[in-house]
Amino acid sequence: MKMRVGVVCPYSWDVPGGVQQHVGDLAEALIAMGHHVSVLAPVGDPEHPTPSYLVSAGRPVPVPYNGSVARIRFGPRASAHVRRWLAEGDFDVLHVHEPAAPSLSLLACWSTDGPIVATFHTSNPRSRAMSATSTALRSALEKINARIAVSEAARRTLVEHVGGDAVLIPNGVSVRRFTRARPLPGWPGEGGSIGFLGRLDEPRKGLGVLIEAFTHLAPHRPGLRLLLAGPGRPDLSGVPDDLRERVVSLGRLDDDDKVRAYHSSDVFCAPNLGGESFGIVLTEAMAAGAAIVASDIPAFDAVLAGGAAGELFRVADPHHLAERAAVLLDDPDRRAELSRAARATVRAYDWDTVAADIAHVYETVLLGARHRPVPQG
Repeated sequence: MKMRVGVVCPYSWDVPGGVQQHVGDLAEALIAMGHHVSVLAPVGDPEHPTPSYLVSAGRPVPVPYNGSVARIRFGPRASAHVRRWLAEGDFDVLHVHEPAAPSLSLLACWSTDGPIVATFHTSNPRSRAMSATSTALRSALEKINARIAVSEAARRTLVEHVGGDAVLIPNGVSVRRFTRARPLPGWPGEGGSIGFLGRLDEPRKGLGVLIEAFTHLAPHRPGLRLLLAGPGRPDLSGVPDDLRERVVSLGRLDDDDKVRAYHSSDVFCAPNLGGESFGIVLTEAMAAGAAIVASDIPAFDAVLAGGAAGELFRVADPHHLAERAAVLLDDPDRRAELSRAARATVRAYDWDTVAADIAHVYETVLLGARHRPVPQG
């Protein structure tokens, strides 16, 4: 059953983020299955390269959200963009992401009378904003025919603050794309290396914890280096001058070099402090066969199968992180064991499986819409 699918991404397409990546990968997977897909999203930089399936809804506005800054678009002009896109798309099903926040997704729910599937990504149990606005959102959310949560944490946030329930379908990863790649030139090196990918200037990503752990490890390991990749500028003020040259920041990488970066470290670290509902960075690293050490936040614990597919350390504890990283740096057999476990565990998150599950939700919704009685009167 081939479908015309309209997908709404609430966040700016040209700014890296888990939701944007999920939407893009989903679109490509659905297109590969033979479906017609159009994605509507804000775009802040008109020069940023965009795929053929993307339709720009205009420039976003930055707003604080869930410990980060969300770049979204909302208001009358955005609503006009949404209505025009819906009319031109003539979609069989509309798939909106994060509709519980003021965004294109919410506008799309208000503007369509067709079948709607919604995916909820956010994990934020202390979200007063979501609770406070749930009544105002209800008119839109009640139109949703099926709800998907990317994790148990995201499902719990939905249930507690909005109500209703959702089917669990995790974020996907293109396993084949990450499986093999040449390391970046000069990496990982003989003295060992620890890698980090993420926004370098966002506190909740936990880079400060990793940098502090590195300052504990590096004086006793003369060749140890720290590889940082991602947008933003890292705060290296806590790194002693004699260690500064061993912290290498590559900035934002293109897709090919990002894959190579996962293959460029002996140990990959995800030190996030919280606010994560899943952990795409983990599944990418797992697909690359990285030996992972990650904070024990619930989302990461779940993805890493309780520590079977990667080491866990106490969140926000640089000393414990340094201890666990040291064990992996000194034990290549343990790294190899974790690599094998990661590759086996990540198969459940491959887009071939995830996209098929999402397409099945679409088909179920469409079948229900066809058999729904037409109101009389």
